[in-house]
Amino acid sequence: MSPSKDDISAFAVYSSSKNKKKRNRKSKVSIQESEDMFREEEEFYVEEVLNDHNEPSASNSCNNIKDKKKKKRSNLSFTVTSEPQRASGVEIIDVDENSNDVLLIENTKKGKRRKIVVLDPESEEVEEEIIFEDITGRKTNRTQSKINSTKGTKQKKGTASSDDSSVSPDVCIIEEEESEEDESYSGNSVDEARKLFAWLINPVIPADFFNNAWEKRPVHVKRGVPEYYKPVVSTSDIDKMLRNNNVQFTKNLDVTSYSNGKRETHNPVGRALPNIVWDYYKNGCSVRLLNPQTYIPKLALLNSSLQEYFGCSVGANIYLTPPDTQGFAPHYDDIEAFIMQVEGQKHWKLYAPKSESATLPRFSSGNFTEDEIGKPIMELTLQPGDLLYFPRGTIHQGRAVPGSHSLHITLSCYQRNTWGDLMEKVVTAAVRIAVEENIEFRRGLPQDYLNFMGIAHSHESSSQRTDFIDKIKSLTMKLFDYAPIDAAVDQMGKQFLHDALPPVLTAEEKQCSSFGDGHRMGPNGKLISGGEITLETKIKLLRAHIVRLVSEEDSVRIYHSIDNSLEYHGEEPQYLEIAFELAPAVEHLICSYPEFIKVSELPLESEEQKVQIIGDLWERGLLLTDGILKPVIDC
Repeated sequence: MSPSKDDISAFAVYSSSKNKKKRNRKSKVSIQESEDMFREEEEFYVEEVLNDHNEPSASNSCNNIKDKKKKKRSNLSFTVTSEPQRASGVEIIDVDENSNDVLLIENTKKGKRRKIVVLDPESEEVEEEIIFEDITGRKTNRTQSKINSTKGTKQKKGTASSDDSSVSPDVCIIEEEESEEDESYSGNSVDEARKLFAWLINPVIPADFFNNAWEKRPVHVKRGVPEYYKPVVSTSDIDKMLRNNNVQFTKNLDVTSYSNGKRETHNPVGRALPNIVWDYYKNGCSVRLLNPQTYIPKLALLNSSLQEYFGCSVGANIYLTPPDTQGFAPHYDDIEAFIMQVEGQKHWKLYAPKSESATLPRFSSGNFTEDEIGKPIMELTLQPGDLLYFPRGTIHQGRAVPGSHSLHITLSCYQRNTWGDLMEKVVTAAVRIAVEENIEFRRGLPQDYLNFMGIAHSHESSSQRTDFIDKIKSLTMKLFDYAPIDAAVDQMGKQFLHDALPPVLTAEEKQCSSFGDGHRMGPNGKLISGGEITLETKIKLLRAHIVRLVSEEDSVRIYHSIDNSLEYHGEEPQYLEIAFELAPAVEHLICSYPEFIKVSELPLESEEQKVQIIGDLWERGLLLTDGILKPVIDC
């Protein structure tokens, strides 16, 4: 099944020509940094600020920028100008809440992409490698610009623009022709997810985002395109959802309020009928949908696609807030949050973690009082089409502005997907294996160790304590030799597949899988067969991360997500158990993705084994064939 030009990708669902024209009218990015909250690991001389995609310039006039001064924050150098001197039609980047200083950047020219770099005016020479990327994140051109700089003058080489008089001499503009986004389905779930993530954070380049913001600092994308996220959900969609489905309070929906420092949940028992929900809303309660992808197909498509990109579960909540109200107390979460403002406006306040241990936490906090959280490090109002990202551990609260309701989606990912979570599995398994294989781990403890070890003896100093601690260190060092790192990673993958949403198939994928092909009942009781898989049949996995091959409990299991529920953990972990000798065939399928391979190419001894394992996987919906199997009509 080669990708068809008529097959629609997830990216294309949200990136229609109409929406592209709207979002190309105006776009700006605000990257908020806080010296208290975030620290750079090394000194940077050049800060990459903005990447625009096909966006017409609002103005070509930046000639009146004056009163320049240099400001350092988080070891990054910026050229700033006083806000009263701001020229019309320029972008405002990195607003400092504690002063009137802002960084001013002009919009890009139509048909070009601009990479705008702010240089340290006091640096005499800057060398920066710049990698351009298209909307899918693929590298398209690499330019290394060496800029000899003295204060007030800039020399630009390579593709650096040197004739733009509208921009401050401390700003280097790199231009490149932009290619059109490819909306056809590529047949590679990771590539499709990459395009979709680029759409989500557009115009920020994904590589820039992960280098400069991910797990470090909030990012505010201010687009000026109100319809940008409307393809996903609307308030009328929520009303239809309540009328057409058995949505339950607490399980699927919460009604909440936050007033005078008190957070309350007002859930009755039973079905969340629309009249009941909207009565709560009318009286100032917020509505939170806990697993909306169960009832909103486009959100299920968005999340199931993005999980291929992140390699972990991607969840979502939807929040509908009445005007001038707030539904939740200040708190922090254990997920990376992408706030997609769909309708109305919401005013947000973000606060630094209260301690280093609360930075990138593994678990969410309780509710904070205003006195506990201090002053915000970032304060902004999201407009329809805007995006706000902040790392886990960022204390936050949001309130709908007077005169405007607010509807937003919170996409979440990276819940307990850290090095620490992996190491827990590695170390636990390493100890088990070491005890089995190394007699040193099975020798008995000293008879009197309780007499000199423990908290009550921690202040003491003795040769017995020193020898005991040295022995622990020695055994710990030996643990690495027994660490089953790949097996531990497989356990993380197994957990991901339990957490994951089932894939959303395109029309052609359905036709070339057991969901649309295979046996079917025809007219007058005649059975129509979907044909047979032979050694010449070309097959591949349905998705890059649809299966995980795991060796456990003296067996080989293929864990998968194809039968998962749209509700989180609605089903037990799904798996097939196979014979050890068939495992190389599954390994070959995993490593061959996204290419189709012939059944005959599988590294198994017999032809019967090859057809057997592929038949089993195809029947479970885990494989695609490169074309519809030829049907046979039985009498």
